[in-house]
Amino acid sequence: MRSGLLSAVAVLAFLGSIQAQAQSGWKPEKNVEIIVGSSPGTGTDRVARLMEQIWREKKMLDVPITVVNKPGGGGAISWAYLSQRSEDPHHLLITSYNIVTNYINGKSKLTYTDFTPISLLASEYIAYSVRAESPIKSVGDLVKSLKSDPGSVVVGISSSAGGANHIALGRLAKAAGVDINKMKVVVFSGTNAALVGLLGGHVGLFVNSLSATAGPFKTEQIRPLAVAAPKRVSGIYSTVPTMTEAGLPVIAENWRLAIAPKGLSEGQAAYWDNALKQLTATEAWDKELAASYIPNQPMDRAQTKRHLEQQFGEIKAILTEIGLAKAPK
Repeated sequence: MRSGLLSAVAVLAFLGSIQAQAQSGWKPEKNVEIIVGSSPGTGTDRVARLMEQIWREKKMLDVPITVVNKPGGGGAISWAYLSQRSEDPHHLLITSYNIVTNYINGKSKLTYTDFTPISLLASEYIAYSVRAESPIKSVGDLVKSLKSDPGSVVVGISSSAGGANHIALGRLAKAAGVDINKMKVVVFSGTNAALVGLLGGHVGLFVNSLSATAGPFKTEQIRPLAVAAPKRVSGIYSTVPTMTEAGLPVIAENWRLAIAPKGLSEGQAAYWDNALKQLTATEAWDKELAASYIPNQPMDRAQTKRHLEQQFGEIKAILTEIGLAKAPK
């Protein structure tokens, strides 16, 4: 039943895409680059390669498609590369939360307003986890400990100060009425290092994405206290409460955001908007997201713009509280 529904949705999306293309009068005329600001195998890279695979196999584009990795600077090299291709609609870039955080904390001069946001393709939600044998059994226990002594629970995050996981911790602290600057936070270089820190007892709380948490959760090494999603996630997380259910109205996520160069015409931007709607309606896309515990709820251009504007203000407020906001505006 679900497969049939997805097929029907894909057909409708395809027809809508054709209609939009006819109205805009534009379609790609040469090789399309999907740019990624990280190395092969990372989350954004997997998204880009899935896009290329689906578009190629379904013959949704009439031109060649190439995935181009531009790692470095937490995404800054890829953003600079895209900014140099103003008005050229044959480039898309898949980026994440750091296109906002790196601007606010002064690590980049570019942010989402320097480009043409097309679609927030997916939001990967964040979990708050402890070791399986931890005496902290619930979010209530955690909050009680933090309110008694903010430094009583050492928190491990990856992979940068001011990133999505740090923001997720800031959202928790704010909702709980705890001063995050009094908390003990260890920033690990990567997810595996943070997990080793948790399992070894060096930290007591692990804040990271659902896909990063799933493995040790399946093997019962760790126990997620709650997921910062608007509603419960399916699969192995179906028994884990949301933060709201646990008593704190917290939603924390990391993005898979598709942007294009600045200066696209309305027709060019509309073409990519519809091409991505068509892409995210396929069964292959839905299956891949489900495997990473990511709901298939993409946003169109208008929704993406509103979401980014809202998130920018919230993220800036949290980074200001942490003492990491340095952007001039």
